[in-house]
Amino acid sequence: MSTYIVTGTAGFIGNRVARMLLDEGHAVHGIDNVNDAYDVTIKHWRMRQIDGRDGYTFHKVDIRDREALATVFAAAGSDSGGGNVDAVINLAARAGVRPSVQNPWIYTQTNTDGSLNLLDLCQKRGIGKYMLASTSSLYGNSESGKNAEDNDTNHVLSPYAASKKAAEAMAYTYHYLYGIDVTVCRYFTVYGPAGRPDMSLFRFVQWISEERPLTLYGDGSQTRDFTYVDDIARGTILATNKKVGYDTFNLGSDTPTPLMDVINHIAGRIGKEPRFVYEERHPADVLHTWANIDKAKSVLGWSSQVGWQQGMDNLIEWYQENRDWAKDINTDPKADE
Repeated sequence: MSTYIVTGTAGFIGNRVARMLLDEGHAVHGIDNVNDAYDVTIKHWRMRQIDGRDGYTFHKVDIRDREALATVFAAAGSDSGGGNVDAVINLAARAGVRPSVQNPWIYTQTNTDGSLNLLDLCQKRGIGKYMLASTSSLYGNSESGKNAEDNDTNHVLSPYAASKKAAEAMAYTYHYLYGIDVTVCRYFTVYGPAGRPDMSLFRFVQWISEERPLTLYGDGSQTRDFTYVDDIARGTILATNKKVGYDTFNLGSDTPTPLMDVINHIAGRIGKEPRFVYEERHPADVLHTWANIDKAKSVLGWSSQVGWQQGMDNLIEWYQENRDWAKDINTDPKADE
């Protein structure tokens, strides 16, 4: 049995990673401040899926609070027999492109400074492995088609992406100075049951199901490399358990899909026609994302297993099962695609 510190366990990916680790018999110290960046109703639902499980300890802590984090690290070390926490998996973040334009400071404080706090505590407590969740947004409006890990990341379009780029750079510094083994995973448009309600796929399912207007930025021809949450969680754990020195991996489906294709699929499954409200595309939004996952395949033995149609059907089924409360979740039409 290993002991992990996982941040963001009320969040979409962090909750799924923690549950998978517990399923494997490991101990998890979960960290989350349960903020209101999006409707907390769904965060509390996720937390109920994991609270009380053997091996799980929850700490309501903000990763910006270094002193509070230090108490968590000490507790996790005591539980693992004197400080031998096996890895820190940092999935806590302020996510989202458009909101970061409005308030870039909270993104830097959480994504960059919070990551620094975790890295420094790893160094001081002798924890040898750190996994950082990063984003495909680092590639900006890439003209190369598929985005490989060595593509240019110097032309990011949003403060969110900039904050993650800074976190990656700081992680390399701590690897270089202190020998911490660092894996960075760049995620491509994660979706699935109990997903983020500020992202397009949850909103589309809710809006079509409840016959509300569907706000669409642009004409729907923009493509996204939609990646199912279970695949992302599985890849994250594989990347955490791989000794790499310092390395970066794309985790994506390698299947860019037009947004309008997904909308039509949802409408067909639900049996209702969407009522579109068209808005101009935000300048911080990229037009296309497409992951080159050759490195993840060769080094981690990972590839996406769930196609977007099956994944969307799983999301729709979850929504229908939880519709009595999910229909009332706040889905801000100014959020992310």
